[in-house]
Amino acid sequence: MTDSMIVPVLLGSEKDKDWAKKITDELDKWNIPHKVIVVSAHKVPELLVEVIREYNHFDGKVCYVTIAGRSNGLSGCTAGSSFHPVIACPPFADKDDMMVNINSTLQMPSDTPVLTVLDPQNVAMCIVRIFGLSNPALRKKYEEHVKKIKASFKI
Repeated sequence: MTDSMIVPVLLGSEKDKDWAKKITDELDKWNIPHKVIVVSAHKVPELLVEVIREYNHFDGKVCYVTIAGRSNGLSGCTAGSSFHPVIACPPFADKDDMMVNINSTLQMPSDTPVLTVLDPQNVAMCIVRIFGLSNPALRKKYEEHVKKIKASFKI
């Protein structure tokens, strides 16, 4: 839609790339620019802070997606240093894995707001809505999307 918005998709590990692709494929459908960056809050926190500093100076709209499991420091560190929204989408292989990863993601310290969304498609829909607040064309496109969904149900 525009080059004045970006979604940095931060991954805790290379292993998370397949999970990230589920989100970036959806963002592509909405023409929302994104950049996938592998950065560990535990192993290279200085790199994470540098990435966030760059986006804090970006002259446009930014919404982070963080993808990290087990001990999710990535989401909290991103939210603690960024001026922009952070949506965490912890990856999981099965329900047991999901329970470990979601608990790590939901427990953020005060003043580090992280939204947690488990479904990758819904992450993209949240971003569309967030960017749609200041982008009338994107909002209109989303409104049409919702109308199609509603029309698919017969009353």
